[in-house]
Amino acid sequence: MVGQDRAVAELSAAATDPTAMTHAWLFTGPPGSGRSVAARAFAAALQCPYNGCGQCQACRTVMAGTHSDVREVVPEGLSISVSEMRALVQIAARRPSSGRWQIVVIADADRLTEGASNALLKAVEEPSERTVFLLCAPSDHPDDVPVTIRSRCRLVPLRTPPPDAIADVLASRDGIDPETAAWAASVCGGHVGRARRLARDDDARRRREQVLRIPLSLRGFGEVFAAADDLIGSAEAEAVDMTGSRNQAEREALATAMGAGGTGKGVAAAQRGAKAAERELERKQKSRATRTQRDALDRALVDLAGFYRDVLAVRVGASVAATHPDRAADAQRAASSWTPESTLIRLEAVLGCREALESNVKPRIAVEAMLTVLYRGA
Repeated sequence: MVGQDRAVAELSAAATDPTAMTHAWLFTGPPGSGRSVAARAFAAALQCPYNGCGQCQACRTVMAGTHSDVREVVPEGLSISVSEMRALVQIAARRPSSGRWQIVVIADADRLTEGASNALLKAVEEPSERTVFLLCAPSDHPDDVPVTIRSRCRLVPLRTPPPDAIADVLASRDGIDPETAAWAASVCGGHVGRARRLARDDDARRRREQVLRIPLSLRGFGEVFAAADDLIGSAEAEAVDMTGSRNQAEREALATAMGAGGTGKGVAAAQRGAKAAERELERKQKSRATRTQRDALDRALVDLAGFYRDVLAVRVGASVAATHPDRAADAQRAASSWTPESTLIRLEAVLGCREALESNVKPRIAVEAMLTVLYRGA
């Protein structure tokens, strides 16, 4: 956990002192603050006979995601369904098989459907004696976590890590040279994982540069539609890169399980029964691809919003750290051409596009509408 000394102290105390323990926790914080990392590390400390040594089998298996009494829900699609949550609640009600607790980690509790929230609420209201729920969400606002669930959880707020702490981790733990680590930490927006990708991945740096060239490149509607094509195409390509090999492996595994290449009396029946399983797998993979594409687009929109925020700060003379210090010249150039009002309109258009995507507006329509406002400034 990077730059979270207060949270570390609170969680360490709970792991060592039974009187400081409770059955439900809610980790909140902005993207990159380490919500799921904190929850996983806390789960390891709870299962560890030494309260979090980091070296024993319990610690290693929890952090690797293979501990028999720790289950982590990481939604790959757009939401966590009620069927998933009901199955998880049933498992959570069991006694621990090898550890001290039966632990459920929900990495994105803000993606719970209404039905899934209700299923979880019933379990949180009447938990088993040795069951612990660890929820992660951007905030404790009712839009992210229902009040009924929030009121039954102990809140652990996390903050955005400072750039120097991120740079130190990249250099000392990941072996990245100090200059690159400092640059990545300064432009990642406090997101440790993003900083690591920017430091290591040429494609991630290229995509960021492509996005940050947009504001000053919009000289007509031709550039608007070209930029929309680039943004959508880049997001789709990133989604294919991240999910393509996994999708193929899942299809091959399903085909093998259903008797592909086999012979015998039962093969034909198994293959007929495979149709429903194939449709379910296709649905799951389509949902995952949609989520991955939206996440890629959202990262681009966050970068754009950061640029317009920098322009506005320069325009009004605010003494604040820049979101993109390496684009200071571009921000200065834009500030000399745009009024504060038009800059704010552009910033609101980017934020509005993020909201539209979350409301299932088609990405191309939302992006083209945003870029039109970015071009016109009105």
